[in-house]
Amino acid sequence: MKKSSILVLIGLSIFLTTCIKDTYSPNACFQEDVLPIFISNCTFSECHNSKEKESGYDLTTYAGIMRGITAKHPLRSEIYNTIKGQNPSMPQSPYSKLSKKDVYTIKAWIQMGAKNTSNCKGCDTINYTFSTRIKATLQTWCTGCHNSSNSGGGFDLSDYNGVVSSIANNKLLGSLKHLSGFSAMPKNSSQLSACDITAIEKWINSGYPNN
Repeated sequence: MKKSSILVLIGLSIFLTTCIKDTYSPNACFQEDVLPIFISNCTFSECHNSKEKESGYDLTTYAGIMRGITAKHPLRSEIYNTIKGQNPSMPQSPYSKLSKKDVYTIKAWIQMGAKNTSNCKGCDTINYTFSTRIKATLQTWCTGCHNSSNSGGGFDLSDYNGVVSSIANNKLLGSLKHLSGFSAMPKNSSQLSACDITAIEKWINSGYPNN
C-alpha cells in the first residue's frame, strides 16, 4: 500500500512539474503579441506574405494565420507543429527558429481560442526607457529582419548601438510612421500602434538615453 502511494506521489510530482514548466500568459493578445511574431519572423521576401503566400499561407493577417490554426488545439494546428520542438521546420534556414517565449505565446493564444483580440494591455507612454520599453517593442516587431546575422537594410535593431544608428536622418521614425520617402516598417504590416510610436518618439526626443 505504501509503495503504491509513493508511486502516485512521484507521478503527481512529475505531472505538476511539467505543468508549471509549460505555463502561459493569460493575456496573449493577437494584435499586440501574436501577429508581431509572424510579421517579424515569417513574412520575409519569398515567404508567407500577401504576395508570395509560401505553402498557401499569408501570415500577415488574422484570416491568413487562421488557415493553419485549430482554435483550442495547438497540436492539431499545422502552423504550431511547424514551429515547435528542438528542430522546427519553420522558419527555414538561414532564419533563426522562434524563441521558446514566442512559441509558448502562440500556443497560449491557440489554447485560449485563437481570437482576434487587441488592446489587451494599457497604453504606457510614460515609461519609455530603452531597456524596458523601446528594446522590447523593437524585438517584438523588428528584430526578425534586423538582427546581427540578418541586418535588413543594413540595420541591426537588436542592440542599443544598432538602434541609435537607425535614428539618423529620421530613418527609424520615418519608417515606423510610414512616411513618404521611407521604407515602411514593419514590412507586410500596418504601422505599430500609436502608443508604441509615441513611446519611441519620446525616447528619441529625450536624447535616446541607454537606460
